[in-house]
Amino acid sequence: MADTHGNALPLHRAVIVIGAGTMGGGIAEVAATAGHRVLLRDADADSLARGIARIHAGLDKRVARGKLDAATRDAIVSRIHADDGSAGTADVGLVIEAIVENLDTKVAALTPYAESLPADAILATNTSSLSVTALAARLPHPTRVAGLHFFNPATVLPLVEVVAGPATAPAVVDTLVATARAWKKSPVVCRSTPGFIVNRIARPFYGETLRLLQECAATPATLDAVLRESGGFRMGPCELMDLIGHDVNFAVTCSVYDAFFQDPRYRPSLVQQSLVDAGWLGRKSGRGFFDYREAADAPRPDDATGTRPSQVRIEGDLGAAQALVALLDGRDGIAVTRGDGPGLLRVDGLALALTDGRTATTRSLEAGEPVAVFDLALDYAAATRIALAFPTHVDTRARDAAVGLFEALGKRVSVLDDAPGLVVARTVAMLVNEAADGLQQGLASADDIDAAMTRGVNYPLGPLAWARKDGLPYFAAVLTHLAAAYGEDRYRVSPWLRREVQAQHIGTRAHG
Repeated sequence: MADTHGNALPLHRAVIVIGAGTMGGGIAEVAATAGHRVLLRDADADSLARGIARIHAGLDKRVARGKLDAATRDAIVSRIHADDGSAGTADVGLVIEAIVENLDTKVAALTPYAESLPADAILATNTSSLSVTALAARLPHPTRVAGLHFFNPATVLPLVEVVAGPATAPAVVDTLVATARAWKKSPVVCRSTPGFIVNRIARPFYGETLRLLQECAATPATLDAVLRESGGFRMGPCELMDLIGHDVNFAVTCSVYDAFFQDPRYRPSLVQQSLVDAGWLGRKSGRGFFDYREAADAPRPDDATGTRPSQVRIEGDLGAAQALVALLDGRDGIAVTRGDGPGLLRVDGLALALTDGRTATTRSLEAGEPVAVFDLALDYAAATRIALAFPTHVDTRARDAAVGLFEALGKRVSVLDDAPGLVVARTVAMLVNEAADGLQQGLASADDIDAAMTRGVNYPLGPLAWARKDGLPYFAAVLTHLAAAYGEDRYRVSPWLRREVQAQHIGTRAHG
């Protein structure tokens, strides 16, 4: 977590929140709950009234559910004031704007406060994608300007990104970090670069699934199921994009892509653009990847069935999939033998290997024998689903035995088209790569990058922690093979990741 030697905004200093929508109202409630007097402002009087009413209704629901006592609710309500701009501002220490994502509009909203507030008052923007550097440059006293990016709903999600532009005073960053902690949030500090931490590093979580959909590798429900049940993610990318809204998610992707000068790593997807063009925006429109209309059938992943094999041979170390050995050893009715080898399982004449980014067909061609590939799992013992891919013209009996092997281990099995890297491995490899680039480029510390992804978007592990768990060389190999398979710069290995892998090799030789 970010460290700070600063002090939180004192409780006698008021907070102005500009924008009474869902996000602004949530931020106002968070500040008032911490004990600050809050002036909630909005250019539209009706929106302001609705925002206040929404806050009151939310607090009333918490009281009704026994999660908040009435006295505390009343105290919070008493601190939030709908303000048309006439209230005194001599005691204001912080202004947070939470309005439309338009730089000109944000500049216009904050400019009057830059000169009228006390000299030590901080001006903060809740932007999720606009440049804090560009905003500060257009305001008087840019040293007082920073990003303070909450996640929706602000009253629930713990993460706050504290974003520093090149002109932002270190004391401002320290104060915002300390204030976020005092508000019972988990702050991380990052530089003002496109997408900050979360909206930048999360792009591959959506992008790789969209790529697999474009290649017809599997259905949306199947890809979601694999990432949930094998990868340990709380939601699959398709259902998450449906929840966020494809118009919003697509716009953020386009913004990051343009901000990075069309780097292919962030390229938007034609699949998602088609949904936006059709008006299938997700839950809010009733249709997206999935149908949310009344009486619509629930989406179901594709499940394969096989034949339980009587024996399996383990050849060599399975690397990131080594935990499968213990599962196999404890499985009644399957005889397990061991031998030396490149890290394979053998069943009914078919070799099974953890994906390394090559297709099953490519591996079969290079090995001179049929090789099927299975996907990475966060925890093979806990995983309830495994994805498999088979080479072209695989023997049906061998295919059934491979599926049956994982069924015997208590897993549902999804058979995908033979796309390189399957689902979990290529997605996590790209998340690791993005985090590695962010670390090298000074975006944020390793701890803050991992904290942002686990506390902001509920990833089961931070990408850098996942890299340490399964090994940097493994993910570098997956990326290298993906780059070879596609012939695209999209899958280039981060220089930081490549250097760390080389350093490990040097260390191994030195101790050999």
